[in-house]
Amino acid sequence: MTPEFSRLHRLDRIGTGESQASVEATPEERAALARRFRLLGVDRLSAEFTLRRDAVGVVAHGTLEGAVVQACVATGEPVPATIAEDFALRFLPEGTPEGDEIELSAEECDTMFFDGGAIDLGEAAAETLALALDPFPRAADADRILREAGVVQEDEVQPFSAFAALKDKLK
Repeated sequence: MTPEFSRLHRLDRIGTGESQASVEATPEERAALARRFRLLGVDRLSAEFTLRRDAVGVVAHGTLEGAVVQACVATGEPVPATIAEDFALRFLPEGTPEGDEIELSAEECDTMFFDGGAIDLGEAAAETLALALDPFPRAADADRILREAGVVQEDEVQPFSAFAALKDKLK
């Protein structure tokens, strides 16, 4: 299955030194990514890559920039966010064991696998975007909206407050 935002970059275009590549999602691709990542919208998504071949695969460093709209976890209100994320990726051929030949540790880069003679820079950008998203976005006025709806903060709850309300009802 082809990803929503696919930009195949042939390995033979990388050469022996470093090479540069950039990708930018179209409005249709951004809409599809918003559905995939359950976002209210993806207004902008682009990435700049510096690519270098090594003995096993391709090492990529770069910057991802984007603008997204997430839903507040408490209220569902739109929460706009700007993404500016540096990344390090390692592309390895499918079936390659991650072993001693990898020069970057798992802490330094994420690994993506490819099949054939090309790597997918669009999918790499999409996955980097997903990792950069705030897992718990909150609207600026979420606390006020929740308070108006009768939801109390954890620090406002008194032990035995439910018993006190029950005691009042029994009188």
